[in-house]
Amino acid sequence: MAPVGGTAVQDHVALAEIELCGELIIAASAADERLSLESIDQVLRVAEERTPADG
Repeated sequence: MAPVGGTAVQDHVALAEIELCGELIIAASAADERLSLESIDQVLRVAEERTPADG
């Protein structure tokens, strides 16, 4: 039984991660093919530039 008075604890970081995962799942399910790294970064709002690894 839940306590009366609304004493729910919220973890804002966890809620943000859940929201981003949901957005990624939606984008993946709407895509015809696998999402590229650039597409994933766009969905997750990552502004970091990726450079190819020197082999």
